[in-house]
Amino acid sequence: MTVQINQFKAKTVLVFCPNWVGDVVMSTPTLKCIRQNLPDARIIGLIRNYARGVIEDGPWFDEILEINDKTTGGLIDLVLRLRRLKPDLALILPNSFRSALIARLGGARRIYGYRRNGRTALLSGGPQPLRNSNRITPRPMVEYYMEICRWLNFDTPTKLKPILFCSDANSAKGARFIESYGIAPDDMLIGMNPGARFGSSKCWPVEHFARLAELIEQRWNCKIMLFTGPGEQALGDQIVKLSMANIIHPGPDNINLELLKAMVQRCRLLITNDTGPRHYAIAFDIPVVVLMGPTDSRYTDANLEKTIILRRDLECLPCHHKECPLHHACMAQILPQEVLEAGERLLQEQNEMS
Repeated sequence: MTVQINQFKAKTVLVFCPNWVGDVVMSTPTLKCIRQNLPDARIIGLIRNYARGVIEDGPWFDEILEINDKTTGGLIDLVLRLRRLKPDLALILPNSFRSALIARLGGARRIYGYRRNGRTALLSGGPQPLRNSNRITPRPMVEYYMEICRWLNFDTPTKLKPILFCSDANSAKGARFIESYGIAPDDMLIGMNPGARFGSSKCWPVEHFARLAELIEQRWNCKIMLFTGPGEQALGDQIVKLSMANIIHPGPDNINLELLKAMVQRCRLLITNDTGPRHYAIAFDIPVVVLMGPTDSRYTDANLEKTIILRRDLECLPCHHKECPLHHACMAQILPQEVLEAGERLLQEQNEMS
């Protein structure tokens, strides 16, 4: 059974955003859909504090609340804040039991999300995930999130293209930051993202990144910049040390997720592990080479017009291990020359289109 959400007036709406950065980006078509279907509602986005920069500057929310519920005190404070809002409706994009429980304790009159993970009793309704022999069938997350809107009989778009927003102030800050590293406005900039918050199994070997930088420098008159997140500075330093190329590594400056939008938007090409910045590139129409290892590509097989995914078809894949228990062959077997050639193809296609 589905519902027609405009059968009752939802004055205050809570939207629980996904937790992973890439998933947040892939949820943006759904966030847009919610905003368009509830134009008169006060919509409040709830998101982990580390991911707030992803949705900053977007038009989807009237207010953003950070979720800090890892302690009992933080959880109680969040629930009390939600109760003061008197929410009529909560839409839950994460699959966790905890998110549905917080919405229920926070006083939301109606709560909708996927009926899974033992939380159906907490929900007012929602879709069931697609299954095959009682196993959930992987599907692109842009489709997965939008299915909640379809279940609610919202008017939904046919093209589910992620989009991010970068304010003029943030763009200017990014431009100043890039210029401070000697990169002129007309310089070709290629970004490399060697980390992954998920775990080391998603990371291409540092030796390969070091060699790739040398090949890029030989092939193009360009600047190469490493994007590393919190705790990844040593990873970037190791690549710089191993490479003979002139690599710019602003790791000590701690680029946050909001500023990273301006940085990725400035790139002509991004080369990255299968992690958040990959989805930044898609949202900003930047050509991107994705080095994919342990994860199932079916969760992200959408909007690949300017994307080349390099992966090995091994019997152990997809394993979704955070750390490889074997020899990390899925990533080690992707060679720098192969990545360079993929980048060349993308830039050639871009030149032909312009």
